[in-house]
Amino acid sequence: MNEQDERFLRLAIDASRSGMQRGDGGPFGCVIVKDGTVVGSGNNRVTSTNDPTAHAEVVAIRDACKNLGDFQLAGCTIYTSCEPCPMCLGAIYWARPDRIVFAATREDAAEAGFDDQLIYDELPLPPEQRKYPMERMMREEAKEVFKAWIAMEGKVKY
Repeated sequence: MNEQDERFLRLAIDASRSGMQRGDGGPFGCVIVKDGTVVGSGNNRVTSTNDPTAHAEVVAIRDACKNLGDFQLAGCTIYTSCEPCPMCLGAIYWARPDRIVFAATREDAAEAGFDDQLIYDELPLPPEQRKYPMERMMREEAKEVFKAWIAMEGKVKY
């Protein structure tokens, strides 16, 4: 880790603290940097927006993508105050940044009451054995839409 990493990670930690103190949500913050400039930032806003997806990383990704005019974060580094949860990690993978730098671990978050272990335990299970059972229906009908996508001209691939 270099001085620049420390500076931006400190901004993420500061965002976690200020968002928590404002009552936005839990103690999580994130900044996204490209070419030495913050292009997106966010803090947890789950409880203030009644949005369970409003985690700091998701908020920051949305902000950065809007500011960059792109749905991917090539050339960017994500600095986050805590190891990303499974949902945020999925969003980060879809956004495709160059790197991720985090401070606290998921174990640290669990000690503070933010335990994602259930999700980690559920992921390898077959869908029908998960806590929230999943049922598959109308597969062939849905596959027709995928076939139309494959044949569609002018689509933006991602």
